[in-house]
Amino acid sequence: SSAKFKKSARTVGDVLGKYHPHGDSACYEAMVLMAQPFSYRYPLIDGQGNWGAPDDPKSFAAMR
Repeated sequence: SSAKFKKSARTVGDVLGKYHPHGDSACYEAMVLMAQPFSYRYPLIDGQGNWGAPDDPKSFAAMR
C-alpha cells in the first residue's frame, strides 16, 4: 500500500480517546504484540522500527 506509516502515539491516543480511557501502556503493548512476527501466527500490524526481538520480546522501543 502507498499509505504512510502513522506514529504509534497517534494510534494509541485515538484508541484511548474512543475506546479505552485508562493507561496507555497496556494499549501500546497490545499493539506491539500485534506487530511482532514471532508473537502471533500472523502479524496483524505492519510495523516500522524496533518492535522487539524473539529472545527478548519486551525490548521494543518507547512509544513516540
